[in-house]
Amino acid sequence: MSEIFTKVAELKEKILSDLKEVKDELSLKSFQETHMSKKSALSQLMSEIRNLVGEEKTKFGQAMNDARSAVQTAFQAKQKEIQEKAIAMKLEREKIDITLPSYNYKLGGINPFYLIQDEIIDTFVSIGYEVKEGPDVETDYYNFERMNIPADHPAREMQDSLYINPTTLLRTHTSPEQAHAMDEKQGKPLMMICPGKTYRRDDDDATHSHQFGQVEGLVVGKGITMANLKATLELFVRRMFGEKREVRFRGSYFPFTEPSVEVDISCMNCGGKGCSMCKGTGFIEILGAGMVHPNVLKMSGYDPSVYSGFAFGVGIERVAMLRYGIDDIRKFYQGDVRFIEQFIRK
Repeated sequence: MSEIFTKVAELKEKILSDLKEVKDELSLKSFQETHMSKKSALSQLMSEIRNLVGEEKTKFGQAMNDARSAVQTAFQAKQKEIQEKAIAMKLEREKIDITLPSYNYKLGGINPFYLIQDEIIDTFVSIGYEVKEGPDVETDYYNFERMNIPADHPAREMQDSLYINPTTLLRTHTSPEQAHAMDEKQGKPLMMICPGKTYRRDDDDATHSHQFGQVEGLVVGKGITMANLKATLELFVRRMFGEKREVRFRGSYFPFTEPSVEVDISCMNCGGKGCSMCKGTGFIEILGAGMVHPNVLKMSGYDPSVYSGFAFGVGIERVAMLRYGIDDIRKFYQGDVRFIEQFIRK
């Protein structure tokens, strides 16, 4: 029966020889299925034990255990070798050269139009105003008539602009949203601002554009006076241009306010002494305002003998140009990256 022991030894050597040829995980798995499963030649050889008796059976069992142990030990060593090789290759493939410069993630800039718009909104929200944003397309009724500008009013001439049809146009100011807000309140007090884009037929030059932004404000309640308007605008001006700015009211005319005023601020360049920026006057015009016209209150369901109010409107680009020294309104809309990059938040 010495042939069976020779067969065990030869099979063990063949298996160990085949294992030396294994180079990767895929072939290692194939080797395991071929030589270490229950259907492998080594496992099948164990069935020969039934033909042996006595001491031969014991020696055969020992020889088979030695062969299995040798194969298992060699397999584990090969498995570790392949795993370590795979890890080394992965580290080599994914290594980072720390001597290379790092990525430069550049922050984008924000158009100063939106910087100023957000700052204006924050200022008024902080003192209790609501924010109302209406549609850019409005009816003639809300855009003009509800603002005390009937069809034959001469004030329409400078605003009658971009009509979609005979009764619908791109809004020429954000005032229509004030009328909508008063309709919603149904005669109750309100404090609101309405920021947004407006559109008028105009020549595009350094200081004018057919499209521009406005923030209009409206306060309606009992006992509202011009003093409340002045105090509000002084707060706004000093938040936007500094605590040293002085506010001056000049009489003016707007169809939807009475009395109406132009609001000037002391020149931030010369401090009110007079320079080329303020044309020697010491003041710069910044916005228009006034007490809400009784007709506007009546059309919105308010009794002018009980309620009063004030309104104001400021151009967003106007404030931004003064704040940042921008010399051409068209820069807000040209999308020039060089312009926007000047307003990257640090």
